[in-house]
Amino acid sequence: MSGVPWDGVRGTDWQMAQAMSRHAHILWVDPPTSPATSATRRHAAGRPLAPSLSAVDDRMDRLTPTVLPGFTRPGVRATTAALMRGQIRWALRRIGRRPAAAVATYLDDLLGCWGRDVVDVLYGTDDYVAGAELMGMSARRLSRQEKRALAQADVVAAVSPHLAQRWSGLGARPVVIPNGCLPGTSAGGATPAELPDLPRPVVGLIGQLSERIDLSVLESVAAAGLSLLIVGPLDPRWARQRFTDLIGRPHVHYAGPVPADAVPAYLAAIDVGITPYRDTAFNRASFPLKTLEYLGAGRPVVSSDLPAARWLRADLDQGEQSADADQILVLVPAADEFADAVRRMAKQGAAADRCVAFAARHTWARRADALALAIGLEESPDGPGAAAIA
Repeated sequence: MSGVPWDGVRGTDWQMAQAMSRHAHILWVDPPTSPATSATRRHAAGRPLAPSLSAVDDRMDRLTPTVLPGFTRPGVRATTAALMRGQIRWALRRIGRRPAAAVATYLDDLLGCWGRDVVDVLYGTDDYVAGAELMGMSARRLSRQEKRALAQADVVAAVSPHLAQRWSGLGARPVVIPNGCLPGTSAGGATPAELPDLPRPVVGLIGQLSERIDLSVLESVAAAGLSLLIVGPLDPRWARQRFTDLIGRPHVHYAGPVPADAVPAYLAAIDVGITPYRDTAFNRASFPLKTLEYLGAGRPVVSSDLPAARWLRADLDQGEQSADADQILVLVPAADEFADAVRRMAKQGAAADRCVAFAARHTWARRADALALAIGLEESPDGPGAAAIA
């Protein structure tokens, strides 16, 4: 039960569901939509009047639920979870599956109602309460939902040690399952035709662009004369004039949002990836996908010094690539230190295979194995009617 639709951003939910299909048949449940939901938010052209069920492949089905218009408003909101639960049961009957586990990646009232033999799982991919303002939601309401979801869950998984620590303080016993990557398969392909010939080294920022990003880092990199390639969807609320000024500078190119299958070519076009996150409560509890995706593509990374990055660096320091750690992942505490760190890393010329070798310790397959173990699934639970709800 995902907070994003299947054909939306291929983030944590999407990657984990794909990897978990090795362990169980997956029923992917899109977030609720109504006939009044905009096509942009639905990633679709039509206006559904009824739920739809389709096969993604032989290991996964997809349910797109339909609820009442205004489903986030008080009053109407009380009907949303009930309609979602009813439509999920309908979908399970249609595909002839019984649920082994119900996995929710957001806080609506979707756990604790599937039967005593079903494992209820809260899979926390972010600190939802800390991100309330960013998502335009009520922190007070999310806090209530969070406590209810933690109480209903048999298994609690947190994407970062920081989030796990906070949830432990609320009485939960979380297992930490960080984000992962697909090493060795994320870089390659022809250089995008629209990409200008940027002087080397090229610094890359690939991902969603919002107030989570420390714009002063990008400005300092550009001011230092380094080439900067920025790829990803832009939140129009985020520092519009400053961003416009930034991409107007020499050797700065903004490619805009690109399809998922085009991302590898842009990863191949950069020399160093950056993860310039602001030091906020939401970011401290997150585990940026982009850091591991850069590494999986063979690109070294300069990152803000936040808890998830420190966790990765500690693992790097303890592994086989420890001698090359400063050529793979460097953490910097201040925006004005990024440019110097990038120059040093580019000059050292880290070998791509070292980055990929480290990323191989953090694959989505390993993350799915950890989640399957926490849930109690067997390695290949293909018995009659077995299913997991993701």
